Amino acid sequence: MSAPVLMDKKGRKAPPSHYSVKIKFFSLLSKVSFEKYESEEFEEGGYKWRLHIYPTGNKKVDGQGHVSIYLMLSDRSSLPVGWEVNAIVNFSAYNFLENEYVTTQDASIRRFNVLKSEWGISKFIDLETFNDPSKGYLFDDTCVFGAEVFVFNTTIKGDCLSMIQKPVSVFHSWKFDKYSSASLNKYKSQPFVAGNYKWNLLLYPKGDDKGRGNSISLFLALDASTLPTNTKLCVNFILRVKDQISEHHVEYSYCRAFSHIEWNCGYPQFVSLTKFKDSNSGFLVKDSCIFEAEVTVLGLITHLTE
Repeated sequence: MSAPVLMDKKGRKAPPSHYSVKIKFFSLLSKVSFEKYESEEFEEGGYKWRLHIYPTGNKKVDGQGHVSIYLMLSDRSSLPVGWEVNAIVNFSAYNFLENEYVTTQDASIRRFNVLKSEWGISKFIDLETFNDPSKGYLFDDTCVFGAEVFVFNTTIKGDCLSMIQKPVSVFHSWKFDKYSSASLNKYKSQPFVAGNYKWNLLLYPKGDDKGRGNSISLFLALDASTLPTNTKLCVNFILRVKDQISEHHVEYSYCRAFSHIEWNCGYPQFVSLTKFKDSNSGFLVKDSCIFEAEVTVLGLITHLTE
């Protein structure tokens, strides 16, 4: 909530474009134990805001002896995950003698987010000047403050990865019988659950894509209906073809993001058909083979914006 000690100001006839606060009997406000005045909500740039005015200064950031003024983004609960609002903010105080609004001249873009929802000036006007009737800020113990907020395009494009603190690895084994009788292009294992999502193993006995006619192809597939919209899963997994004789298994390890579009991952040329069918290899025993998967869901990836 810190802010520059000094900021250039310039007088102008036009009132603040977006919001103003008029305070009558300002001296009474500054004498009571009233840390700050919070204005009503006003809307600008598609967002809701409030003005905070500290009549004797925001002492938390060395603002004592001054009037402090801040703009706060309110109603933050309705904003999306990872929200951010960028805006140019200027404050003003009306000078009755000059009949003009003394306004800050700041073109810097201020960033409002979950960690900093308020921005302002701790030393806006020193109280000695402000309380002096000859300076024009107080007339009949009345003063007027204002704010202008120029919001820029605040769309954030990116992802937010939420890692799982204690991910659990799930093991799944699939025994495929009567391999020589397999007539379909693709087979799917029974579903299993890992990280609260459903998965299957996909087997192409005669290969797929680059493995067609020369290898078996093995993939891990996510049941995308169990995945929330506009999210991805960060997954570490191992696919394995088991050697049932000497335990010289063939396996590949992956770390991939699964989504509604990219819902499967594996290797088209997992094991060559020549090696797989070799009776000495141990992959095919009594016309049966075993495929395994170890799946660990590491985190959930969400889109910050669409």
